[in-house]
Amino acid sequence: MPLYNPLNLTKKKVMIVAEIGNNHEGNFKIAKKLIDKAKSCKVDAVKFQTFNRNLFYASNQKKSHKKLKKFNLSFNEFKKLSQYAKKKKLIFFSTPLDLISAENLNTIQNLFKVASSDNNYFDLITKIISFKKDVIISTGYADIKLIKKIENKILNRWGNKKNKLNLAFLHCVSNYPTKFEESNIFSIKYLKKNLSKKTIVGYSDHTIGIETSLLAVSLGARIIEKHFTLDKKFSNFRDHSLSSDPKEMRNLVKKIRLLEKMMKNDKKTPQLSEIKSINLNRRSCATSTNLKAGEKIFEKDIIGVRPMLGIPINSKKIFIKKKLKKNLKMGSILKLNQVK
Repeated sequence: MPLYNPLNLTKKKVMIVAEIGNNHEGNFKIAKKLIDKAKSCKVDAVKFQTFNRNLFYASNQKKSHKKLKKFNLSFNEFKKLSQYAKKKKLIFFSTPLDLISAENLNTIQNLFKVASSDNNYFDLITKIISFKKDVIISTGYADIKLIKKIENKILNRWGNKKNKLNLAFLHCVSNYPTKFEESNIFSIKYLKKNLSKKTIVGYSDHTIGIETSLLAVSLGARIIEKHFTLDKKFSNFRDHSLSSDPKEMRNLVKKIRLLEKMMKNDKKTPQLSEIKSINLNRRSCATSTNLKAGEKIFEKDIIGVRPMLGIPINSKKIFIKKKLKKNLKMGSILKLNQVK
């Protein structure tokens, strides 16, 4: 049974995912330490990658096989990592990079992710959606035509009306690191406009730093996925340098939570703090000059002054051509009992 429904988080707050990926470099102890550090940063989820290299790369790709062998964790180790993360009340999930890994992961996780490189690998997508669990799709390399094709395939398979499963697409640029000028961050608004209202939109960030993720949240992203490492100089493996270390991730989480407070209301209404001071800063009808009893009041005789203790200046017409009952000095607030 799931610890809780993962993507339900997005209904209350932005889901922040520490993308550990292969930054453990095949070391189980480092993988556990990454989970510990992610927890200390107050993220919601940790994500890994699971693969059988023989089902992932062609047999003649010797360099890739050598590298993947070094980075490989056994499925039993992933099972232990899943249990470890759940004890810490973190959502655990790993991206399957082959069909067998997908089947294995289905026994230990309640949320699936499809990598950008595989968002056109429909055999894998079909396998994943058959598990009837929440699915996140990264959209690197994809255009809107492909994205909508994926969305239609998944929603039709699940059944649009009674479906309680969650589908999310993450805007993503598959370049490591992504240049700011290529981050194309307004795609988040575009996806929100062009996908089903039920579909969640988020952002998988490959830029350096946290600024783009923060902008993504302000544009409506409900999931933020950011690569995570113990140290940006951990090794010469590329992903470390573009990942957030614990200090940066902690800062990202803190600022996203602050943004959520700033964005909690999408209506334009006075805030409580404004209401408390509104009468001190609005203007009352007042005399623009000294006036004597019996004089008629004309528009030129009325100005607006603070505080708003009488009739609002925008309602000054009720005084026009009325006679004063007593003398008033310039700047006196006009009241209805002073006129006849």
